[in-house]
This record gives sequence, C-alpha cells and structure tokens, in this order.
Amino acid sequence: MHGRLFEFQLDWLGADSLPFPSYFVLLLTGFVFATLIGTIWARRVGQNPDVIVDLGLAMLLAGIAGGRLLHVLADGYFWDYVHLCTDPSKVQWQVGRQQCLSEYRGLWDTASNVCRPKEADCFAWARFYAGGLTYYGGFIAASAVAYRLLKQDRFPFWKAADMAGMVVPLGLGFGRIGCLLAGCCFGDTCPLPWALSFPPGSPASEWQHKANLLGSTMLESLPVHPTQIYESLGSFVLAGYLILYFHQRKRYDGQVFLLFVAAYSALRFVLEFFRSDDRGGVLFLSTSQWIGLVLLGVAVWFDRQRSRGESSPNPPQTPTPRVA
Repeated sequence: MHGRLFEFQLDWLGADSLPFPSYFVLLLTGFVFATLIGTIWARRVGQNPDVIVDLGLAMLLAGIAGGRLLHVLADGYFWDYVHLCTDPSKVQWQVGRQQCLSEYRGLWDTASNVCRPKEADCFAWARFYAGGLTYYGGFIAASAVAYRLLKQDRFPFWKAADMAGMVVPLGLGFGRIGCLLAGCCFGDTCPLPWALSFPPGSPASEWQHKANLLGSTMLESLPVHPTQIYESLGSFVLAGYLILYFHQRKRYDGQVFLLFVAAYSALRFVLEFFRSDDRGGVLFLSTSQWIGLVLLGVAVWFDRQRSRGESSPNPPQTPTPRVA
C-alpha cells in the first residue's frame, strides 16, 4: 500500500512538503487518458477537439466537487467533520499511537487508547486531495455540467455522451488502482488464494479493529477481497468492449453511454456486497447501490425512448402537386 506516491519538498519556501496521494495521482492519470481519447474521437467525427478539452476540465472540477460532497454527506463521516469543527474532543481516530503522532499529527488519549485532533479544523471536509471521493457524486455533478456546456457550445449532446461512455470506464479503471494503493474501498474478509492483506495502520486494519476482528490497528489486516482490482478489471473490460466492438454497432446516438451506465451500475451493485469499508447505507443496501438502481432504471427508460424514436417509421410525405 502506498498512500502517497511521492511528495515535493518545499523547505526552500519555508513550508511543509506537498504530498501527492496515490488515489489523486491515478485519478488525474485516468483523466488525461480519457481526455486524449476524447480529442482523437472529436477529430474523427469532424467536431472541435477544443470543446472536449474544455469539457474535460469542467467535468473534472465538477466531479471532484460532487464526489467530495456526497462523501461528506453519505459515507458515514458527516458528524466527524461537524465535530472536527465544533468540538474536536468528540472525534476519535482508531489508529496506533505512532501513526497518531506522525501521520495524523494528533494527540494520543492514553485513557481511551485513541487518537484525537489537536485543534478544530472547519475545512477538513473540503480537502479532497487527502482522500474521500464517491464516484456517483462525481458522475452526477459532472454529467449536469457537461449537459449545460454542450448545449451552450451547440455540440451534439448524445454523440458526446457516447464518447464519455467509452472513456469514463478507463478513468474508473485507473482510479480504482489508486484506491488499491491508498488502501481504501477494501473488501470483506475471505480465504480465497487471491485475497489481499493490507499493512498495519491501513484502513482495512482500522475497520477490522473496530469490528473486533483485530487486536490492534497496528497489525496487518486479515485477507480481504481485492474489490478495487475487481472493479478496475471490470471497468477496463467494459471500456474495451464499448470502444472496440459496441460503438461501431450502435443503433442510435447515446446507446453507448446508456449501456455504460447500465453495465457499470450492475457491476457496482454486485461488488458492493463484497466491500466492508464505511460508505453509508439505507436499510439493507449501500448508498451506491440505491443510486445505481436509480441510474439503471433511468438508462433503461432512455434506451426504450430512443429506440422507439429510431425505429419509428417516417411520416408519409404529401406529394407536391405539379403545375401543368
């Protein structure tokens, strides 16, 4: 596990080092690949590639904002962020003493054997680069921004949506590799030969300690499902199928995008049953599963509507009378 791929030393500026979290770096890598493919596609279909670059940047910013917002509201950390601002003494970080003092820069509570923040921090919720983004929040926000910008630029919306349907799963594939390096989005314990164990102090060890499966957060986690790898492989396979096969055989503009939404929603719905990280939920399903069900239904509805429009016969043409 490598939570930080690298960091820049800023001692010469009299400041702390600037870390580059692995998840954020891989997220940007996926964005670069997706935007590059999008510009190539735009040139091939005779559209302005500059629109795709501008669109990609706007969607990236909107996606980060939406992903962070849904994380804060729905992933089970809302009151931690509230208390971190209003009353830090109510915040408990289930990490070891060494990790508390070095990585978290907190105060070790010997009596409770937990780590607490040193001071109030009312902007912790906004530090997206430190980790904590939800895909569906980013997807919904980015889609809304894309719709508005494409309408302003008079760019064919459903054609652009098909492009997004091909490249977004590529970005997802890279993003989940970042999750694997960061140790987040881990799976439930399992005895399978390909199960992974995360190092001491990892999110998996913290969760298993809270669930009384480990005696300490500073122990290596029990083997778990590598759900990050499952989703990364599934996303890459989906991208390959849509780019190399389905796109050339689509019956109407928008079908590639709708298939992506439906297929990913189904994939994510199943994988959620194998995950154990804190991510919020209602009744017996996680937040992502409920959102996925809604998106699946919307995709099916749009598919039926657009399929009818494509298959509807042309209205009869009234013959033009000839003037003798």
